[in-house]
Amino acid sequence: MDMNKVQEQLLEANKIAISKEAQQIDEYAKAKVLDLVKTKTGLRYKIYNEVEGKVIIKKQTAVVKYRVTLLDGTECYSTKEEVEEFIVNKDYVETGLHEGIQFMSVGDKAVMILPSHLAHGLAGDLKKIPFRSTIVYDIELVAIKD
Repeated sequence: MDMNKVQEQLLEANKIAISKEAQQIDEYAKAKVLDLVKTKTGLRYKIYNEVEGKVIIKKQTAVVKYRVTLLDGTECYSTKEEVEEFIVNKDYVETGLHEGIQFMSVGDKAVMILPSHLAHGLAGDLKKIPFRSTIVYDIELVAIKD
């Protein structure tokens, strides 16, 4: 077995999957009429309720309310009326969430679309998020703790 050939085939398959996922995200954004900002990593976001203030930075604690869905609208997780906290760039949450939250200030509400490589990768979360899934966060930054 030629390992170089296998590696090339895997890389090509991954490129196709990434391209297909990007197309699905674009179709979702178009259907929802979302004018999204796309970062270098592939995160797409839109702050739809913007409040003047300092944006959160690394090592601060984000206090958030959110709803996480798949592109088809299936709800995976939600804080409901509760809040959750995580330390930016430290706690174990999705890479895309760490990135996206840093565009927000207290009171901001945003939609963030995390491609699978910024969310739960190949395996999903082994609970409610399936294998290689794009996830959508509708999130509010309620408070920042130092």
